[in-house]
Amino acid sequence: MPSKAQAAFDKNLTDIEALLKLHTEKGGNAAGRRYGLEVLNKSAIVLITSFWEAYCEDIAAEALEHIVVHAATADALPKEIKKNIADKLKADKNELAVWSISDDKWRAVLKANMEELRKSRDRRLNTPKRQNIDELFESAIGLTGVSKAWVWAKRLPAKKAGEKLDKFVELRGAIAHRGKAQTSVTKAQVIAYRDFVKNAARVTGEAINDHVQRVTGHALF
Repeated sequence: MPSKAQAAFDKNLTDIEALLKLHTEKGGNAAGRRYGLEVLNKSAIVLITSFWEAYCEDIAAEALEHIVVHAATADALPKEIKKNIADKLKADKNELAVWSISDDKWRAVLKANMEELRKSRDRRLNTPKRQNIDELFESAIGLTGVSKAWVWAKRLPAKKAGEKLDKFVELRGAIAHRGKAQTSVTKAQVIAYRDFVKNAARVTGEAINDHVQRVTGHALF
């Protein structure tokens, strides 16, 4: 059974399939450029990036909640999660605040602050490039360098996959902020980007599942 984030991501991608289907209906499958249909390709690039960003945000939140529920003790928590709790206590003017996490109360403290932490992470994510994604999962659940798991083809090592993602996200930025890219956006690019994020989401999810299982002894999915 997939994670909730994966299920939502897969459902979102049906919008991309609809755009590709419309492109084929209007322009056919023969070789050559299709005039008047580039707007469909641009829309697809923007949507795919949004879906990838949402997936990363969603699975980070889902994994954190899983850790809070299933970690045996506070000692099992990754360093970054402990740091979030410590920072919260340091900012509390109540000198007895430290007792709010005694025994098993740290779970309630983290649960109460999860929405605040999620909003803070989502603001920092901004654009879902490799470095930002790595920082997201390290700060959210203590998983370092998730992009190192982005390997699904012999000719595409993790470093190259990260560079490829960055270029796609930059293309989204050119479309979203300037209304057009320096070159035309093709249906082939849409298909390549769709396939890329499907694989990236899959291996990212697997890395997160392995991480939370190491922390808690319970798989996420």
